[in-house]
Amino acid sequence: MKLTYSPTPLESWVSRFYLSLGIREPIDLVESRIAKALNIFLVYKDVPSMSYEFGRFRSITIDKRLPAKIQRERFYHELCHILRHAGRQIMMPKAFRELQEWDARNFTRYAALPLHMLTAIDVKQPGIIEVLSDRFMVTPELCAERLRRVKEKIYNSA
Repeated sequence: MKLTYSPTPLESWVSRFYLSLGIREPIDLVESRIAKALNIFLVYKDVPSMSYEFGRFRSITIDKRLPAKIQRERFYHELCHILRHAGRQIMMPKAFRELQEWDARNFTRYAALPLHMLTAIDVKQPGIIEVLSDRFMVTPELCAERLRRVKEKIYNSA
């Protein structure tokens, strides 16, 4: 039996998006580089993380009080809001806001550990969660969740 993995449309889009920016390896995943390529003003402050858009001005503020790996995850979360969502969450119905937050969490997994970078990694090696966490600079929890979903999808399609 051959196991195959069919990426989601969003998962494929994230990889194509990164490749279009020349982001091919984990070392290339630099928040400032991504923000600059998209003309997003990126700032780190002692305030809760958020994204903001007004006309053509777009910004992401990251809470610099958080650990570095969580800061990176918050960047991907806020990047999703800029790239995929519209409207002010404070003004929208709860269900729509919850849907946007679900989408941002999903996007974060794909943006933090893009498929085109995972294919070159032996996910069965001992200590893979820690290896991924160090290589991609995100929390072990996010890495474990990403791998769990990949494995689940492979086995459910078999």
